[in-house]
Amino acid sequence: MCEPSGSDDAMVHASEMVDGDEMIHGNEMVVHDSVMIDGNEMVQENVMVLGSGEMVQGSEMVHNNEIIQVNDMIQVNEMVNGDKMAHGHELVGVELTTPTASRRRRKKSVVWEHFTIEEMPGGVSRASCNLCKQTFAYSCGSKISGTSHLKRHITLASCPMLKNEDMKLSLPLATVTNNDGEGCAERVAKRHYRSTGYANAMFDQDCTCSNLAKMIILHDYPLHIVEQRGFTAFIGSLQPRFRVIDVDTIEGQVHSVYQKERENLMHVFSTVPGRISLTVRLWATSQTLGYISLAAQFIDTEWRVHRRMVNFMMVSSPHSENSLSEAISTSLSDWNMKDKLFTITLDNDPSSHDIYSANMINYLSNKDNIMIKGQLFVVRCYAHILNTVAQDVIASVHSVIYNIRESIKFIKASSVHEDKFAEIALQLEIPSAKTLCLDVTTQWNTTYLMLLAALDYQQVFASLETCDGDYNEAPSTEDWKKVEAACSYLSLLYDSAHNIMAAPNPTSNIFFHEAWKLQSELSNAIAHEDPIFRSTAKIMHERFDKYWKDCNLVLAIAVVMDPRFKMKLVEFSYSKIHSVEASKYVKVVDDAIHELYSEYATQGEANRDAHVTDNSAAVTPPNGDELLDFDIYLSEIATSQPSISELEQYLEEALMPRIQDFEILEWWKLNTIKFPTLSKMARDVLAIPMSVVSSGSSIFSATATGSQMLDDYRSSLRPETVEALFCAKDWLQYPPATTEAPSTALVKMEN
Repeated sequence: MCEPSGSDDAMVHASEMVDGDEMIHGNEMVVHDSVMIDGNEMVQENVMVLGSGEMVQGSEMVHNNEIIQVNDMIQVNEMVNGDKMAHGHELVGVELTTPTASRRRRKKSVVWEHFTIEEMPGGVSRASCNLCKQTFAYSCGSKISGTSHLKRHITLASCPMLKNEDMKLSLPLATVTNNDGEGCAERVAKRHYRSTGYANAMFDQDCTCSNLAKMIILHDYPLHIVEQRGFTAFIGSLQPRFRVIDVDTIEGQVHSVYQKERENLMHVFSTVPGRISLTVRLWATSQTLGYISLAAQFIDTEWRVHRRMVNFMMVSSPHSENSLSEAISTSLSDWNMKDKLFTITLDNDPSSHDIYSANMINYLSNKDNIMIKGQLFVVRCYAHILNTVAQDVIASVHSVIYNIRESIKFIKASSVHEDKFAEIALQLEIPSAKTLCLDVTTQWNTTYLMLLAALDYQQVFASLETCDGDYNEAPSTEDWKKVEAACSYLSLLYDSAHNIMAAPNPTSNIFFHEAWKLQSELSNAIAHEDPIFRSTAKIMHERFDKYWKDCNLVLAIAVVMDPRFKMKLVEFSYSKIHSVEASKYVKVVDDAIHELYSEYATQGEANRDAHVTDNSAAVTPPNGDELLDFDIYLSEIATSQPSISELEQYLEEALMPRIQDFEILEWWKLNTIKFPTLSKMARDVLAIPMSVVSSGSSIFSATATGSQMLDDYRSSLRPETVEALFCAKDWLQYPPATTEAPSTALVKMEN
């Protein structure tokens, strides 16, 4: 407890401050919610009565982190708080004794969260570390050792369990400094700071720089943010010990993050059990140069889909077939994936898909490594074809869309116009509850929703034009017919896009459902009796039919790997699309899937033969084996009666129920033992990226597919820095893919 100065008239020092509300009566002072401080702790008392010659009953205070009782009298005439003078006798006669167990309060120091008091023989107490179990001196009879040495043990990571820097505890500075000579007010302030801050938090310059680089990568901040005055001032206010770095240093940190994450991803690729498919996207710049981004998609040992960017490379002519092939070849070599490549998905719309595919196959790999002669090798992006067809439809009614857009602007420009429009709608008893809205020209879905809402109010627009001389943008009856036709077919694209985006794991099998329905609808629509509807459908069908011819085989093989549909859905859908010629197209799919399975089976047999050759000594039967003739008999039976293949068994089994929450990857994971070869084929086929747009992204935006524009700032950076920024941003968003070996537990399969 703090003592006042020896003078009767001395000012009460800061170390003797009494906090709370005081009432002074004669020679007594009543302190409510006062604070008593000794050592490093303080105790909140409800009421303390100090009087001349009176005993303080039941009072307690803290001494060196122990709560003790005041057993003697406190002689006080007058004490006042703040800047008032104290008159009278000095504070005397305070005797401190060791507390009893019944009177001990809960210890307030944060150190006791990490230590436990252990009673030893002879009235000695020692503090035991909860982590490493070391014990330290604490009390011997009435002598208290304090807690500073305990705090140093935890804070400075002397504890062997805290040698890892990430586990060092951040205790406040007040808990590790010597308090000799400190006033009570200083200790009160430090005690308060303990609950609100970390004065002695561990600081690592290199770790902080690395985190700063990750922040810049993840949020697309410019590298020169580290030299901006506002940023440096902000960082200085948070951590004065941080040494400000320059642009070159932070660029080096970005490359360090990139290299570390790249090594992690390289290890993941080395453990991928199947093949890897690539997506290719083109990026333009304001200069003549461009970039190509490559992402790898695969299914891991636990049957989970992953997509990771692998390269962001500058090329002189990104739209050139040779430049694209060279970039892909370089990427495959860098990542040791040339023998694992399965398919390549492009976001552009090549004029001749067949020639494009042939050139890539010849350049990228020897034909022995390409499955079924490259029939599945190059895939076109489904999201891109949806956007392209939608833009074609919008362009066909561009002038009408302009009038509708201007009409909505006129109505939204004034509350008077809005009220008038609503009044006319009420008079005409328009039942629609849709709200007029302007579109975002770069997102075709918003244009579709704008047209759809405007269609319900076409009579209101016409009436408004007759009663308001300032408005003359109402579409004609013929115009509204064009909008109706456009909305009718845009709805097909809109619903298909939503179905794709709604899939949590967009495996390749889900795209067949959307593509065949669109192809069927558009094939029928080109024979529509209304010339406006027929004209709009023809525009869409010409574009989509090219996509269907290029990609229906890979789409069909993917859906055959879905145990709910198999070949049955292919047969049904082709009958709708090709009518009497359906059987011819079904046979193409059936032949292709059998050929693909045959190649996987051949590869599996080659691997097994190599394994048997390496272990031939272990499997050679011993001389005199009585069952040797039986083994020969079994071999002859197997030769004369060949067993049914896994593919045939799979196709002949009944279809799985079409339940809403069916997980196709989980089904194949459970049936891997039953179909060891076919499951390898299914893993690779289901991992084919049918769209370059990643899961969870919107596919309606014009920037979602097709060539994207690299901003001028990033275009000015070195190509290797641009690649580090783009790739590391992608890698930092995801936890590392699993590298665990596949489960070997046997699972009972359905027959």
